[in-house]
Amino acid sequence: MTLLVITFFSCEGNYQQARKLTISDNAPLAEGKNINFKYTDSGRLVTNLLADKLLDYSNLNFPFKEFPEGIEIHFWNEEGEESIVTSDYAIQYDDTELIDLRRNVVVITADSVRLFANQLYWDQKNEWVFTDRPYKIQFKDGSYNEGEQFDSNQDFTIFLSRRNQGIQLIEQNTP
Repeated sequence: MTLLVITFFSCEGNYQQARKLTISDNAPLAEGKNINFKYTDSGRLVTNLLADKLLDYSNLNFPFKEFPEGIEIHFWNEEGEESIVTSDYAIQYDDTELIDLRRNVVVITADSVRLFANQLYWDQKNEWVFTDRPYKIQFKDGSYNEGEQFDSNQDFTIFLSRRNQGIQLIEQNTP
């Protein structure tokens, strides 16, 4: 009888442990709340990501992290100048290093470029941003642009816009 009781409790313990380890196919591997992630390089703060909620799907074949309640990211360059990116929703794809920012996307760079969009993709590996949705941008020289699509390097010194209108300031060289 004693052997039967020991066997029963051993099996019950293993069964509960196995249930805890089993994750639904579509469930996140982990959830985080009130995220305050800081990235430093050589002792200098480079990035600070803030989010109310993080869902980590790194257990899937195409792993990603979802920020269903939005994100706020602060970046500092070597001179200590700050740039800020915010959106109401974001997904970071681990394998492609692509971030998909959605709804009320705002980018304010250290040199006063201001971008507003409904959706913005940020290719971290190639340091490139782009969208195929409506956007508004104001450059540091005061010129602005509204359009349907654009491609740009992440510091907006190369900006390729399609189907747009706006005011561009062009510096003239006088002899």
